[in-house]
Amino acid sequence: MNIRLSSFCGIAFASMLLACHTASAQIDRVYTYDSTSASAGKVITVNKNGITLKAGGNDKTFLESDIRKVLFQGDPPELTRGRELALDGQYEQAIEELKPLNPDQIPRDMIQADLAYYRLLSRAKMALAGQYDRKAAKAEATAFGRNHGDSYHFFAVVKLLGDLELATNNFDGAVQMYGYLGRAPSAKTQIQARYLAGIAMLRKDDVPGAQKVFSEIVALEVNSSDALRLKILAKAGQAIATCKAGKPDDGIKAVEQLIAELNPTDIEMCAKIYNAQGQCYEAGGDIEGAILAYLHTHLMFSGASDAHAEALTHLVQLWPKVGRTERAAEARQELQQRYPGFAN
Repeated sequence: MNIRLSSFCGIAFASMLLACHTASAQIDRVYTYDSTSASAGKVITVNKNGITLKAGGNDKTFLESDIRKVLFQGDPPELTRGRELALDGQYEQAIEELKPLNPDQIPRDMIQADLAYYRLLSRAKMALAGQYDRKAAKAEATAFGRNHGDSYHFFAVVKLLGDLELATNNFDGAVQMYGYLGRAPSAKTQIQARYLAGIAMLRKDDVPGAQKVFSEIVALEVNSSDALRLKILAKAGQAIATCKAGKPDDGIKAVEQLIAELNPTDIEMCAKIYNAQGQCYEAGGDIEGAILAYLHTHLMFSGASDAHAEALTHLVQLWPKVGRTERAAEARQELQQRYPGFAN
């Protein structure tokens, strides 16, 4: 009986030790865009290019562009909730959830960087929609780069900064930021950087520069849905540049082909392509055609907030040209209510 009792106690003690070791082991979880399950282990390296995770005896590296989110051991509950809200596009709620957290009380540097990033992401996205101060968001993005230059969020913040420069009409600054974004390790991000630089060139009326960039993207052989999406958007940019170069018929024909191929459930893509059609008509002097194109975005695809705000901005400017000042006033009122930053 004593031998059995001694054996039982020994097994129980060993089990307790194992349980304590498991409980104290650091478990981080990396979620990627192409998987619904996480890779679990210990994050051992973080830099601007990505993350290395040790799982058992193996090390696995994730590129920054492939990472959807990381749940770190030791995340405060407010960060866990705020992160999800931000990733779901509920930026105001995310800001409120993250507000009580003090980064000085968070022990791991990478968790501090995550907190700073999701605060910045939420404010920057609101700023881009005209719902938060853009200069303040730019300052916060610059501070993130200075304080968390080795974060895997670094290139995402560079993109945000480029977007904010573009939104404040600093086109040269936007081109510069997108140039930095092109140094990211993934091919997808490099294509995105070139496309965004082309958009900034269009906005500053550098038509030859935009044509060159868009043509290069359209000529690429791509093998992912994200890259294909950018290629379609580059075709729309190419159409606008063609119209601005004095060939409106060619540009309008090209964008009409893109419209014929649209998936109506893809709200963001539809809104951007119809806005491109509006810009083509504007460049060709067809004001009524431009108004109809922007109305498509306004009436059917207002869920794409940035494109919707852009369409309303154009409608405010175009309605008076066809003698409909009351419609311009209606568009301005909605712009002021939903996207106050765009109305200024």
